[in-house]
Amino acid sequence: MAIAKAERLMNLALCLLGTRRPLSKRELRESIEAYLEAGSDDSFNRMFERDKDDLRELGLVIETVENLEGETGYLARRDSNRLPPITLDAEEAAALGLAAKVWQQARLAGAASGALQKLRAAGLPEDVDPYGAHGALEPRIPVHEAAFEPLMLACRDRRPVVFDYRKANAAQPGQRHVEPWALECWRGHWYLAGWDRDRGAERVFRLSRITGKVRSRSGRFTVPVPDVVTVRETVASWAGETADRSARIRLRSDAGYPLRAKATTVRELGDGWDELEIPYGHGLDAWLVEFGPDVVVMEPAELRADVVDRLRAVAKG
Repeated sequence: MAIAKAERLMNLALCLLGTRRPLSKRELRESIEAYLEAGSDDSFNRMFERDKDDLRELGLVIETVENLEGETGYLARRDSNRLPPITLDAEEAAALGLAAKVWQQARLAGAASGALQKLRAAGLPEDVDPYGAHGALEPRIPVHEAAFEPLMLACRDRRPVVFDYRKANAAQPGQRHVEPWALECWRGHWYLAGWDRDRGAERVFRLSRITGKVRSRSGRFTVPVPDVVTVRETVASWAGETADRSARIRLRSDAGYPLRAKATTVRELGDGWDELEIPYGHGLDAWLVEFGPDVVVMEPAELRADVVDRLRAVAKG
């Protein structure tokens, strides 16, 4: 039904834009197949008035005039429905070029490249470097997770989703019912922020921990989407970026390079082990569990207990 209406609106818009004189309802009905199949005059009139209002809401300027035969006529003049010329300065062109290059690993690559070509055809100067002053930048945003595209579309269309999610301390994934708000890349990983219906709270999910397919659900969101979604800030707090304490851990000499990058001090212990001081904040226990037997927490005691509890939960699963 939605496709049929979209086709009918498109045909009406083309008729109104293509005519050089006002067309009456009768002429429009004879020109558009869907109107011929409308049945009674009342059904046609209601359909036509709704379609005309819909086109005006979409931005089409439709004029109503009286023709020579005393009938009301309609047309959409091209000069009244023409977009202004596209003008871009060097910085705007650079931003568009970078945006197009960012998506080159995703299925959006073709659309992004095509959009840039259309902008060039519409007046983007050929001598403007699309990467501008940022030519040295080589943006790469990994989108290898299969969940990325369906979640991106769900965020755009405001559609609830269901997926299986494996927490760091769980051996088996659990089902999540989520109203997706925004996707953001941080430190090479994609994260989804949204409203977790089962827990009745805002949550952030790492896409690499989503297992199986992301399935769309009908219905509307039950809570309003915030004006600002702080994905990076939430993930940063998990990773200890905002920590004001330190944890002391032992790490195998040939493992845990992300931990080494965060360490404030590293001391060789011998026998294949090093001792590290790293920032300690909310969520550090979940991160340390990912390194398995390569990490041993020395202090603080509450962090060590949290890591042991998580490991035991995985072992029981």
